[in-house]
Amino acid sequence: MVFSISIAQMEVAVAQPEKNLSKAEGWIAEAARRGSDLICFPEMWTTGFNWGANERMASEHAATIRHVASLAKRYRIWINGSFPTINEDGRIFNTSLLFDHMGLCRGVYRKIHLFSLLHEEQHMAAGQSITIVDTPWARTGLAICYDIRFPELFRTYALKGVEMVLCPIAFPYPRLEHWKVLVRARAIENQMFMVGVNHVGSEDFGPDGVVTYFGSSVIVDPWGETVVEADESSETLLTTIVDTDRVRDIRNKMTVLHDRRPDIYDWSLV
Repeated sequence: MVFSISIAQMEVAVAQPEKNLSKAEGWIAEAARRGSDLICFPEMWTTGFNWGANERMASEHAATIRHVASLAKRYRIWINGSFPTINEDGRIFNTSLLFDHMGLCRGVYRKIHLFSLLHEEQHMAAGQSITIVDTPWARTGLAICYDIRFPELFRTYALKGVEMVLCPIAFPYPRLEHWKVLVRARAIENQMFMVGVNHVGSEDFGPDGVVTYFGSSVIVDPWGETVVEADESSETLLTTIVDTDRVRDIRNKMTVLHDRRPDIYDWSLV
């Protein structure tokens, strides 16, 4: 299946959802003008990571998400990105949402692996399940940032027939080389498309210091080849064509998933 996808690498205005939404609408409109079926944004792209502000604004997050859904419907385009969401118990999650072109939420994924280095687990609750969405172009899995370091998640997706994973991220220096290796490894070992969309600019994490994001948003194909890649510092909207039939072709040619030996792997050591 051939479809058009845009990735929006952006500098997030911390704790200013209206400003981020205004900027994003311009990119959504442009992606739609280019004929894109899907546009992807980074992790926590409407708010950034000011934990205190996000907790204070928790009741407002639902309105922000409704606004994004309305933009998907207005411009007739699927939208993905990660947002702070709140459940009925008042717990806040880092959540990847996938809206379709009618503004309907088709996928909800709460981040499973929380980033302890910056104390995410002290401010967010962890998700408890994976999310797979059968979109018009591919069976699609959802992941968020730190998840990329846990290959078990992506192998699970591959074994369930996922052909593409959407992964909004907030990766800062000095881990640029880690990102470049990990995103390609997940694509190659699972023979799937990986879509990773990052921030640029800097953000102050208080006692944990200021981090600078390195951009390098990318789409990698199931052979590990780069389809499109952003630079390290610029806000940009990149658009490309993806043929998800390439997943089937590569899996049929190199039968990695079939050749596994789960009868030998010892998971009891975990």
